[in-house]
Amino acid sequence: MGKYGRWIAGGLGWAFLGPIGGVLGFMLGSAIDTVEIENGHVRGATRQGDFVMSLLILVAAVMKADGKVLKVELDYVKGYLVKSFGVGRAGEAITVLRDILKQNIPIEEVCQQIQHNLDYSSRLQLMHFLFGIAQADGIVSESELNVIDKISYYLGIQSGDYNSIKSMFIQSTESSYKILDLTRDASDAEVKKAYRKMAAKYHPDKVSYLGEDVQEAAKEKFQKLSEAFEKIKKERGFA
Repeated sequence: MGKYGRWIAGGLGWAFLGPIGGVLGFMLGSAIDTVEIENGHVRGATRQGDFVMSLLILVAAVMKADGKVLKVELDYVKGYLVKSFGVGRAGEAITVLRDILKQNIPIEEVCQQIQHNLDYSSRLQLMHFLFGIAQADGIVSESELNVIDKISYYLGIQSGDYNSIKSMFIQSTESSYKILDLTRDASDAEVKKAYRKMAAKYHPDKVSYLGEDVQEAAKEKFQKLSEAFEKIKKERGFA
């Protein structure tokens, strides 16, 4: 398993098989023999490696969208991975990403596999990170946005949630309201109710099963939600 060993050994479950396994075939090799398979499926719940490999494949799809892979994008990914998993494992993950970038990525099939195996809160976290990658060079290009739109659709992300996350990165005068899935004509009571609803949906504890590192990254999304609510409160002057 060599340079990918720590991600494979005990790190992958359902990502061994299906479209994701096909994309990762270059690194799996004989490791597939060590996985416990029952009725065509890898046994066990989602593991951290499943989330990370799903993330890397979708990241590669977004990075390839505009026909060029920028150093600033790789640096953004590496920074997130170092913060989340440490220097050693982050280095391995970047090596995996560089190899994935050379592969043909069947976006729809990969997303369908992710949707089938990954809970909704974790899929929201994937979307948040993809927008971060796209914006790493200072602007989300139209080609990148088109790919992220497709990924969102194939992952089964609700339009309100998608627009909420999108507004955290693509700012407009209405961004704070969009983050809360509201329009400006919402009442104060509706603003408070929407905040409670979105806070429950985006709470970092929703992805705690993926480990403290992913949970820590989820706090960024939660913080942007809170900032949007505070901005509206200040603008309207209610407590």
